[in-house]
Amino acid sequence: MPPPATAAPTAPRRPLAGLPGPPRLPLLGNVLQLDTPRMHQQLQGWCQTFGPLFRLRLGGDDVLVCGDHAATAGSLRDRPEGFRRTTRMSEIAAEMGLPGGVFGADGEAWRRQRRMVMAGLDPAHVRRYHPALVGVARRLAERWRRSAGQPVDLQADLMRYTVDAVAGLAFGSAVDTLSSDGDVIQQHLDRVFPALFDRIMSPLPTWRWTPRWARPPSARRLERSIAVLNQAVSDFVAAARARLDASAERRADPPNLLEAMIVAADEPGSGINDEQVAGSVFTMLLAGEDTTANTLAWAIELLWRHPEELRRATEEVRAVCGRAEDPTLEQLARLEHVEACLHETLRLKPVAPLQALEALRDSVVGDVFVPRGTVVLHLMRHDAVREAHVPRPEAFEPARWRPEGEPGALPAAARRTSMPFGAGPRICPGRYLALVEMKLALATLLGGFEIEWVGTAHGGPAAERLSFTMAPVGLAMRLRERP
Repeated sequence: MPPPATAAPTAPRRPLAGLPGPPRLPLLGNVLQLDTPRMHQQLQGWCQTFGPLFRLRLGGDDVLVCGDHAATAGSLRDRPEGFRRTTRMSEIAAEMGLPGGVFGADGEAWRRQRRMVMAGLDPAHVRRYHPALVGVARRLAERWRRSAGQPVDLQADLMRYTVDAVAGLAFGSAVDTLSSDGDVIQQHLDRVFPALFDRIMSPLPTWRWTPRWARPPSARRLERSIAVLNQAVSDFVAAARARLDASAERRADPPNLLEAMIVAADEPGSGINDEQVAGSVFTMLLAGEDTTANTLAWAIELLWRHPEELRRATEEVRAVCGRAEDPTLEQLARLEHVEACLHETLRLKPVAPLQALEALRDSVVGDVFVPRGTVVLHLMRHDAVREAHVPRPEAFEPARWRPEGEPGALPAAARRTSMPFGAGPRICPGRYLALVEMKLALATLLGGFEIEWVGTAHGGPAAERLSFTMAPVGLAMRLRERP
């Protein structure tokens, strides 16, 4: 097996300090030039000027920006030994009161937690959870029936769907945000990622210098939301442990992800405690909500803007699943065009367009020497939308995801430019579950409704807004129930 692309160098490569990059100010560097809500687009544009490997100066530190997919894959494969999530992110998450979980863990702690999480996310366990997931999809359909003929906030409804799916399916707790417009857990979750991103990107840690009594209302709302979420997660864990303690049969065959995680944590020598279990629960609520809901919203907009692809997806759903009131996993697996539409959406609109990694040792990224402690910003979309790798790269063409060799399909080498779930040992453990959730939501939509309109108030495509994940701005939908 060849060594990873980021292995410690044996000969000098290009020094980071010698790379081109945008002009910078003394002391501050490029900090004030960054437009954080669209920073991913800004960095991608700079790649066209300075090349796929260029330098930013953020405060007193040099940062490498990497738009080369092969170099990015090398860094992702070199985790957790060679790269980790940034120290800055870990420190800010901890001071916000976010519990540690598999997303932020490193080294041996990550290995232990990864084994625990994977114990509940394999396809066999997802099959066990499927009836609960179908129940959530029914509640989504009912919410849309109540709103028939009226514009709905597409992203907000899909956020509710994913929160209910993760909480009910994974944790055995009946969280029903789809039936309510009140103060639900989803509204608390929605505050966390934007605040984390804003603080990571802030040139000065002003929140640390402001007395608690003088903090703005938004900061107090964030504190309350994190307290509510931590208590909810603690309650999930306590209730799951009580169910396991009351039933040896349940412990032998745990029916949900949280209980499977607790059983794995209770194994002798696991090194996992309930605090780490809670951290992984919190991580899944956050990551499972934003990423899946945003991908679905982008997919629905892209389908609406490409009527022929929408027609094909609708015909496939209705032929395979009928009105999609109770689709089986086998039926969802047969939705090949729907799945291709999702993969094409993830290529064009990856919800995590930036991956910030920190080098744990002297490494090489591409042909650039990266000293230990350097932050590397990987642009996950750059090569996936370039003509050099993908023909007609800006077009929405789901046929690219047919099996290799069929008409219109991309060769495997070109497909590797798209890495929406990451790569290497830390590839997203919930990717199979996310695809099931997304196919079920699209089957519910296309099987039971006619789409009358999807769009924004200004009539153009939804703008991309980066706040840790990439969300569509102002996207609405109007439906009528299928006769």
